[in-house]
Amino acid sequence: MTQPNNSLTVTDNRTGTTYEVPIEDGTVRATAFRQMKVDESDFGLMTYDPAFMNTASCRSAITYLDGDNGVLEYRGYPIETLAEHSTYLEVAYLLVHGDLPNSAQLDEWTHQITIHTFVHENIKAFMQGFRYDAHPMGMLLASVGALSTFYPDATQIEDPHSRHIQTIRLIAKMPTLAAFAFRHCLGQPYNYPDNDLQYPGNFLGMLYKMTELKYEPDPRIERALDILFILHADHEQNCSTTAVRSVGSSQVDPYSAVAAGVGALYGPLHGGANEAVLRMLQRIGSREEVPAFIAGVKAGNERLMGFGHRVYKNYDPRARIIKSACDDVFEVTGTSPLLNIATELEKIALEDEYFVSRKLYPNVDFYSGLIYEALGMPMEMFPVMFAIPRTSGWIAQWLEMVSDPEQKISRPRQIYTGERGRSYVPLDQR
Repeated sequence: MTQPNNSLTVTDNRTGTTYEVPIEDGTVRATAFRQMKVDESDFGLMTYDPAFMNTASCRSAITYLDGDNGVLEYRGYPIETLAEHSTYLEVAYLLVHGDLPNSAQLDEWTHQITIHTFVHENIKAFMQGFRYDAHPMGMLLASVGALSTFYPDATQIEDPHSRHIQTIRLIAKMPTLAAFAFRHCLGQPYNYPDNDLQYPGNFLGMLYKMTELKYEPDPRIERALDILFILHADHEQNCSTTAVRSVGSSQVDPYSAVAAGVGALYGPLHGGANEAVLRMLQRIGSREEVPAFIAGVKAGNERLMGFGHRVYKNYDPRARIIKSACDDVFEVTGTSPLLNIATELEKIALEDEYFVSRKLYPNVDFYSGLIYEALGMPMEMFPVMFAIPRTSGWIAQWLEMVSDPEQKISRPRQIYTGERGRSYVPLDQR
């Protein structure tokens, strides 16, 4: 609510007129500037903010992020607490419903997701139609969008029951589609879900099961993967979440909206960031070469990947958690030679005034790629591994958006910079 005197006084020097603009929640509405005109035919002032650097597009109660102090909370719960005590499916329930489930609610939620992990055989055939070298993220993008054709009831976005069942289906089927894409890349037959396994273990089984009658995931890897899923579940209004909300604002079905999120995550500046870290570590080659690489970064000849963040100006809280998860994974798989390089790089960067003064701290991508590599993942699978858990965040954001009475179809303004009133020249005279 606007408090007395909690406003901005703006004087338009073009006209000398003064306006009072209310400040609500530390924010002024961009539409308040529309009243500032030179004359009645004037459209009114617009705000210009490329890449939404300082523009809030919605009100949200899902994720709280304080980048200056390195704080990340889901529905008010610190990410550290959730990663230590909860499972991914508990966190997914929290994001979607707003509260942590009790035992009965979690059992029902888990049961519903488990029985919806299978996909239609035509989806399987659809994915088998891709080239042998198709990028798994492209396969995921297409197959998620294709789900909308199998569930025509998904268009009933005003129906709470329909929204609920689509939520279950998306969270349940995303690991299956991801695993199919992985096996396709390897030229191996697709594995069906095993509903006796937990959510992360079931995914591992679809990835790696070969000739054994029953796949038994290592509990350390299963838990590390579950923690990774928790850390990636949501992250406020990032590029892919904004894509989901923007496309979803047209009142399209949630599969199409989530496919837009997958498409945004496909980009190297978003879902491909941990791949860039791994390539950087490989290029450095050894621990002894780290000082030379650091010198190259300072000279502007190298880029330090996995450090710094658009929002965080402190140590990414997810990076601390994921670093400890590395230890559990490497206990099973053996230590990656790249880990020594990463550790030395982090040590120097955190002590060097050049990086400290620029607030370049490790982010979640710095260590996640090492875990995926240890699990035998090709780099092309890294953004797919990101998309699986982010589905719960995307769908929670979509559910919030479709229930928000302030939201309308997304339609940004532009500043037109082209020519006007040009005379048309017939083709034979050009």
